[in-house]
Amino acid sequence: MAQTRGESLITVLDIGSSKVCALIARAPEGGELQVLGTGQRESRGVRRGYIADMARTEAAVREAVEQAERIAGLNIEDVWVSFSAGGLVSKLASVEVDLGGHRIEQDDIDELLAAGRDSIDPDGRMVLHAQPALYTLDGLTGVKTPLGLHADRLGVDIHVVAADSSPVRNLDLCVRSAMLDVKSIVAAPIAAGMACLSDEERELGVALVELGGGTTNVSLFAGGMLVGLETIPIGASDITDAIASAFGTRRSQAERMKTFYGSATTSPRDNHDMIDVAPLAGEEDGAEPTRITRAQLITVIRQQLEQWMDEIAAALKKLGFAGPVGRQVVLTGGGAELKGIADYAQGVLGRSVRIGRPRGLAGLPEAHSGPAFATLAGLAQYVASNPVDLRQTAPGSEQVIHRVSPTNLLQRLISAVRSGY
Repeated sequence: MAQTRGESLITVLDIGSSKVCALIARAPEGGELQVLGTGQRESRGVRRGYIADMARTEAAVREAVEQAERIAGLNIEDVWVSFSAGGLVSKLASVEVDLGGHRIEQDDIDELLAAGRDSIDPDGRMVLHAQPALYTLDGLTGVKTPLGLHADRLGVDIHVVAADSSPVRNLDLCVRSAMLDVKSIVAAPIAAGMACLSDEERELGVALVELGGGTTNVSLFAGGMLVGLETIPIGASDITDAIASAFGTRRSQAERMKTFYGSATTSPRDNHDMIDVAPLAGEEDGAEPTRITRAQLITVIRQQLEQWMDEIAAALKKLGFAGPVGRQVVLTGGGAELKGIADYAQGVLGRSVRIGRPRGLAGLPEAHSGPAFATLAGLAQYVASNPVDLRQTAPGSEQVIHRVSPTNLLQRLISAVRSGY
């Protein structure tokens, strides 16, 4: 069946370090997203979120999309793609216009946003998102809908997410090489936040930690949007590699050991539960399997977790995640599926921690309902929300434009939340 024309059909693609996933969904007007088909393949050409082998990644993209197409009974032509590699930055651009006290009309807002678009300085990076955040009326911050109000000066904060251009271009080229048009490339933290954070969490302040296969994105949300992020070049695959190295086994076996027997917490039974470990050389070469205790496995896992959580704690501190912003941390991504990791993280970080799972999609298969698929599900929700993107706004304005020196974005949002906007 050919792809239905129109905006009601959404196809998204999440290309990660451990897996490539595709999802096809229908967005009924005013209704819940309905999943029509999903596909998944192992990712063998991506390292730390970057395309390292174009041919292998292209093949995985083709296979994942074809699987989703078979299930949905549709032929897909274009996709929205997530970007999770390092180099992402979150910035604020602010502008003001003189209105002379008249009532704000839509033309005033459009001209202001066009001026905001011109004020964006990507600093050599590629802009992925440029979205209006909060408006300012005569110095009053935190106004969401200025239309119809009177003001002498109208301002807006433009939230900008940018990335190093080469990795984004490689991602785009890889998908297009698989004979798919790229509608847009979306920052993974924004997509994951759509899937597993509540509106109130995003308003009051929350830290979202995506424990990916090769990288970890630590994102701070406040005032309803992403306000800061840090990328750590550590992921769940590092735990897998540590297990494989410690016990002399293959990565595939180490991954199974981590999944079925691994845990971030300990118990008295761990010294008694035994695990058979297949040798690296293979039994066909005459090598005998070894046996280890579950306690030995957990010791290796916790050694890696200690370093991982120390890096996450440092990133949170750098982002200013403290006191008035909130103390909730949400873990998502494939690494969040490790048993006991929420309790472990809560003890190390000294904050309330929960696991973020995708929600808001009808018909999502059970196999794709865990935290490892938060970015994929959130990407579909992001597209369905039809967000304003100032990159599409036509430039030009005859009004007097004032470039505003942006104050600390986080503090500005805190003040707006306190004022009850």
